[in-house]
Amino acid sequence: MFERVREDIQSVFHRDPAARNAFEVLTCYPGLHAVWLHRLAHGLWGFGWKWLARLVSNFSRWLTGIEIHPGAKIGRRFFIDHGMGIVIGETAEIGNDVTLYQGVTLGGTSWNKGKRHPTLDDGVVVGAGAKVLGPFIVGAGAKIGSNAVVTKEVPPGATVVGIPGRIIVKSDDEQEAKRQAIAEKFGFDAYGVSQDMPDPVARAIGQLLDHLHSVDDRLEGMCSALKALGSDYCAKELPALRDEDFAEVKDAAGDKPAA
Repeated sequence: MFERVREDIQSVFHRDPAARNAFEVLTCYPGLHAVWLHRLAHGLWGFGWKWLARLVSNFSRWLTGIEIHPGAKIGRRFFIDHGMGIVIGETAEIGNDVTLYQGVTLGGTSWNKGKRHPTLDDGVVVGAGAKVLGPFIVGAGAKIGSNAVVTKEVPPGATVVGIPGRIIVKSDDEQEAKRQAIAEKFGFDAYGVSQDMPDPVARAIGQLLDHLHSVDDRLEGMCSALKALGSDYCAKELPALRDEDFAEVKDAAGDKPAA
């Protein structure tokens, strides 16, 4: 039990830069209190003591402003930031390392019994005020934007915004690796600043990096073809890019908040 508590406290430090020390986190974070009380309520629910479980859940709601049904299943290192107004339904399932912000609802769209609330896979982040409604899966690493209303399945790694929710970013590991490689080659390190959010400037820079990568590949192919034909053409080396020339850009990018 104490190991899980320590793990919960560490997860706060990993995801909230405002956290200063363990005692402050232990005593002043209602999201943690709600999770701990839910574990007690969920255990009672599992033993069949339904009324007592609901009583503990209701006390937690009164104490923290966060309503978690005792039947909901929650994984490890679940972090609720701020938390006021969060509602998590009975058949909701939450994986490991999930983050919810204030005002989030994991609700249902049916009065029928059975699975009627969403399942959030590992690493999902749900922004303030978002509503995720229905018995579908939000894939691992997906991000739900603030105030979005999501009623359909979300693929892993996708970003969803708007009402109704629409997918605007879907991760492509291979493409991302190519962009990162060409960015490093040209000494550019600010692209990663907005990986978590659909920033239009970052998107435009990403497209430029894709274009540069394609041009670079095409030039190398042309050089190889010329050499195969017996040409003594030798491409000149690109001018060296010194790290110190980009230090200020990198430092400025590093000071910006990711979200």
